[in-house]
Amino acid sequence: MSILKMTSEAEASGLRAEIYDADRRSLGYVPSHTKAMSLNPEAYIAWESLLKAISSSLGLRRYELVTLAAAQGIGSSHCRLAHGKKTLKIMSEEQLLAIARDFHNAGLPAAEVAMMEYAVKLSTDAAAMTDNDAQQLRDFGFGDREIADITLAAAARNYISRAVLAMAVDLDVPPGLSPDLQSALLAPLEGPSAEAAQRP
Repeated sequence: MSILKMTSEAEASGLRAEIYDADRRSLGYVPSHTKAMSLNPEAYIAWESLLKAISSSLGLRRYELVTLAAAQGIGSSHCRLAHGKKTLKIMSEEQLLAIARDFHNAGLPAAEVAMMEYAVKLSTDAAAMTDNDAQQLRDFGFGDREIADITLAAAARNYISRAVLAMAVDLDVPPGLSPDLQSALLAPLEGPSAEAAQRP
């Protein structure tokens, strides 16, 4: 539990109230991580604008897949659950379950698997990345703008996920997630991605 005092929904005013209202409209509730990050509402709005610029360029499906992979690499239950809920708007629960359990064996195109591997590596050991990592994406047909957008999406997820973890924000479980999906989204990183992350 965070020692920081969050502004309650009843107390929110001005820009913070607008942020809370936007979450109530889109999610049906105001998550704890929104309350924490909107302690600086101007920074929160700037971050939201950044995400819109990235996701509109990358495309929603790729953006959410990169986000889920980056959040798993970081170990962010907050973002895995929140974006698991969002991803249900663009794919079936059956497909998302397979991706959450092991995206390597979820029937995804090889290019999307490579993209998610890239996001995991950025989130676990960015200092070890070289031109070869970007080249692998290029070999799967991604252009320079797409590689930049994949990188930005994963890096932006690191920003909020690590901030939320550092502030010890309470974990919210979004309504409408089945127990199976919750369990899959909360599972630790395993398989080839975990092995790659542990290599020196």
